[in-house]
Amino acid sequence: MSVLPSKKTSIILSAIAVIVFLCFGLLGNSESAHFQLNSPGDAFELPELVFPGRASNIVIGLLLVGIAAYSWMQRKKGQTLATWMVAIAAVLFVLSFLIWVVSGADISTISLASLLAGAVVLAVPLVFGSLSGVLCERAGVVNIAIEGQLLGGAFTAALVSSLTKNAFLGLIAAGIAGALVSLVLALFSIKYVVNQIIVGVVLNVLVSGITGFLFTTVMQEDPELFNSPVHLPVIEIPLLSAIPVIGPILFKQSVIGYLMYLAVFIVWFGLFKTKWGLRVRAVGEHPKAADTLGIKVNRTRFWNVTLGGIVAGIGGSFFTLVAIDSFTKEISGGRGFIALAAVIFGRWNPIGAFLAALLFGFADNLQVILTIIGTPVPSQFMAMMPYLVTIFAVAGLVGRSRGPAAAGEPYVKE
Repeated sequence: MSVLPSKKTSIILSAIAVIVFLCFGLLGNSESAHFQLNSPGDAFELPELVFPGRASNIVIGLLLVGIAAYSWMQRKKGQTLATWMVAIAAVLFVLSFLIWVVSGADISTISLASLLAGAVVLAVPLVFGSLSGVLCERAGVVNIAIEGQLLGGAFTAALVSSLTKNAFLGLIAAGIAGALVSLVLALFSIKYVVNQIIVGVVLNVLVSGITGFLFTTVMQEDPELFNSPVHLPVIEIPLLSAIPVIGPILFKQSVIGYLMYLAVFIVWFGLFKTKWGLRVRAVGEHPKAADTLGIKVNRTRFWNVTLGGIVAGIGGSFFTLVAIDSFTKEISGGRGFIALAAVIFGRWNPIGAFLAALLFGFADNLQVILTIIGTPVPSQFMAMMPYLVTIFAVAGLVGRSRGPAAAGEPYVKE
């Protein structure tokens, strides 16, 4: 007897189709939404995209109804819907939502180029945090302490950069701070076999308390000396940075922005194209078998957790060396937990985690821009948007995603 594919995808697609067709379409605003493809200062001029609000969303709603109906037909045949069709449905829903809110806003024009560029900027710490999670969990250690690593990196980068007046020293110090947090995680969870979740939660609270105490007692006493970090310069690649839409995203970044792209490639290549990566994945899937083959299981886990801490610490330095002028309490704002969600949503793959982090960064930037242009959507809902996207994304995939089999399980050699 054959088992039908899960109907969760078909139900979600059907619900989205109804929402778009009825709420965004038939009950939507008749005004047009305008989208600019150029950023200020672009050398090339691209035409503005104009979408009539109600009519466009009715058409998009009908397309989504078609996709939902096709998904039910595929399920009846015992087949799953192609991933590319799910991706198209997601893009259509986002486009429909943008048309709906922009057409009803006080300012009916937004810049898509700025929206995407801002999303990438906001995703930088999420990407580094998610890469840290991938490195740890692929080796069998659940890294709940990403939040603490980001926060420790942000604080240390601000302090060292302020004292030395050198942003690059602050960047290096942030990596060291993240490694120190990871060393505590590795020591207790690997050597002393303490529950990894509990250790991670305690570390987050500990780092939050230490940085908060030092911020109050040291940084606020003399902010000019201790909390005036020198920022990393934005490096603009000539000609390439002038390419519309993608130019500012790829070729007009800080050092940390360029390191982000490099780190994603290196971690992906290392995990899936090298002998080291094969050993790491073996340790995360079946540590006893890996040990039988001569792989030092706990040593591999120890170094992977430490490397993950360095990566997360560098990501934390983004807050104080690029994004904000100074360190403040809880500057990471829970992004370590969103990064952990990106690990799950990206299926423990560096590229998948990168794309998931970009999605959450897009949601974060979207709520800022839509609040500025004055949408009819309540500001409280807009503030919740990044976290709602995170919840729905993970809830939609967690049933089908399977992490490394030995993640969270300590290994004690017999």
